[in-house]
Amino acid sequence: MYIKPSGNHWCGRIDSETDPLSYRVHQQVKLLDLTAEIKEVETGKLFGLIGFKCDEGVRRNQGRRGAAKAPEEVKRAIAKLPWHLPGDTKVFDAGDIECVGQNMEEAQAELGKTVSFLLKKGVTPLIIGGGHETFYGHYLGAREYLGPDASIGIINIDAHFDMRPYGQQTSSGTMFKQILDQDQNCGYLAAGIQKLGNTAALFETARKYNVSYIVEEQLSSPDTSGVLKQLDDFASKYDNLILTLCTDVIDTSFAPGVSAPSPFGLEPKKVRELIRYIVSKEKTISFDVCEVNPDFDNDNKTIALAAHFIKEGLMNFNK
Repeated sequence: MYIKPSGNHWCGRIDSETDPLSYRVHQQVKLLDLTAEIKEVETGKLFGLIGFKCDEGVRRNQGRRGAAKAPEEVKRAIAKLPWHLPGDTKVFDAGDIECVGQNMEEAQAELGKTVSFLLKKGVTPLIIGGGHETFYGHYLGAREYLGPDASIGIINIDAHFDMRPYGQQTSSGTMFKQILDQDQNCGYLAAGIQKLGNTAALFETARKYNVSYIVEEQLSSPDTSGVLKQLDDFASKYDNLILTLCTDVIDTSFAPGVSAPSPFGLEPKKVRELIRYIVSKEKTISFDVCEVNPDFDNDNKTIALAAHFIKEGLMNFNK
């Protein structure tokens, strides 16, 4: 299921080969083969990009397939962006985890091992999905790394709760219920929730599980001081934070290439503001971007947004 990183993604315009101020990401990124023996990773502020090539959860959730193609396309888009990072920052392409056939659970477990491995090496994981089932593997890795006693606050920027029943099978719409059912040391906040994107039953499930949530209308208001306070209050309850972004939270005019389009979604600048605010917290240990679907994109709009969001994560992590 593991695919070694390739230099084929990391190419683009070169403004200078000697002036660091002119560098782009493709000139600085390094390949990190996780199958090779790794004793110590370099010192400094370290980040690892890991792709999750899977949309089996989307298929099970009756969404539009195609998100498995996103890691490759998003890496290509990141490669072309200006570097803008301090000299002690190292960014690694750590390869991809690929779901073989319908073996989603095995792929999620493998992603979890990879995330945990990176964290243990002092490398901050930035995960590129895949369907939103990516997040369950992301969570497994964070929990394995932190151990059973550390509390984890999960922040999900999303139009949907993704707390459907999973008695018959898990999917991209069940992860947060799965986690809360099995892990008493986790809490969950969803930001960007849309009333017409969730049934009344899902709102009731969120209430029963004491889920904190922020609706789209609150985030669309010019004054977001109340939103930031809610985020701060939530974060204060937990030892660690992990962040996930489902790109279907964004208005479809800006992000047509997603698995479940949102006609009344958020503007990209609002999502960027949230990402900057959350990843800058010292408690935040990892971040993923999910549900980009190249098959339905228009002029690579959604791919470009995902690349910029990942780059915002790199520039603002624990700032």
